[in-house]
Amino acid sequence: MKLIDEFRDGRIAERIVSKIEEFGSSKVNLMEVCGTHTMVIFKYGLKGMLPENINLLSGPGCPVCVTTQEDIDKVIGLVKEEGVIITTFGDMLRVPGTDSSLEQEKGNGADIRIVYSPVEALRTARENRDKRVIFLAVGFETTSPLIAASLLDARRDKVKNFFIFCTHKLIPPAMEALLMSKEVKIDGFICPGHVSVAIGSEAYRFIVKKYGVPCVIGGFEPLDVLQSVFMLLKQIKEKEAEVEIEYFRAVRPEGNKIAQKLISEVFEVTDVEWRGLGVIPQSGLKLRARFSNFDAEREFQPKVRKARRNRECICGEVLRGVKKPVDCTLYARICTPEKPYGPCMVSSEGTCAAYYKYGGL
Repeated sequence: MKLIDEFRDGRIAERIVSKIEEFGSSKVNLMEVCGTHTMVIFKYGLKGMLPENINLLSGPGCPVCVTTQEDIDKVIGLVKEEGVIITTFGDMLRVPGTDSSLEQEKGNGADIRIVYSPVEALRTARENRDKRVIFLAVGFETTSPLIAASLLDARRDKVKNFFIFCTHKLIPPAMEALLMSKEVKIDGFICPGHVSVAIGSEAYRFIVKKYGVPCVIGGFEPLDVLQSVFMLLKQIKEKEAEVEIEYFRAVRPEGNKIAQKLISEVFEVTDVEWRGLGVIPQSGLKLRARFSNFDAEREFQPKVRKARRNRECICGEVLRGVKKPVDCTLYARICTPEKPYGPCMVSSEGTCAAYYKYGGL
């Protein structure tokens, strides 16, 4: 099929790899900041194709994984409110909280429904006017425009029983936080394609100017990733730092202005906590004051005790690229997709899930 098969051609992959091998044997750390890239890398065995000196690190590119345990506990607390329906993307259902999960609460009789878009969550509110419907709003710049549009529709139609629990996060500040921490030397970033469709390539300009770290926005097919690696290595060899677009069939430098306007109209930027990374300044979104009547935290004010984390789970270190899933004592022995102990094993974009499903190869 055109635009799929042509990006999975093994002969072309071999030619790109041979070009990559020409850059020499110096060790290079390249981080992908997108869970979909992580899955593509493992599914197609790209790590095994690359020279050993090219080290691909998985970063905090999974929105499910970076949602804090405290936020999970708060949402679990909301299911106990009378007359409440919780709507959520499927991946969030099995993420463990301190004492429970949404899946467990659903099994205990709570009205928790999987939806595939915020539009479906809003429809649930329209069809259940006697209930208060809460949507667990998780995601990066990719999903926030859709949620913003849904809130504008809800305000226009005076839907008063619809709320969101907002955990939206922004990718570029997290990239800067990783560079500032200096836990891992990052020589280049494979920037997320979906996010970049919305925000454009200019959003990463400060990374190259301030830190001198090359960025390439990559697509989601195997050849996209290999070509992104090649483009990063070329920049590193030439000692240049630029923001380049490999995924030019979808990404423009200016991004999607309509999506950006929607985000700006409904949300404002705020400091927010990321699982494993702590509080990152100006890295999250919260509802603007004029939309505060849709804020589930404001409406319900959920109270939970301090989260109790499993100290053996190293999801935080995995998200920062400091450790690999196989470094975890729980991995594949106790923590599996059937019984996950951390979100990196739950999410379809989680690094632990990718290692487990594809053997870490």
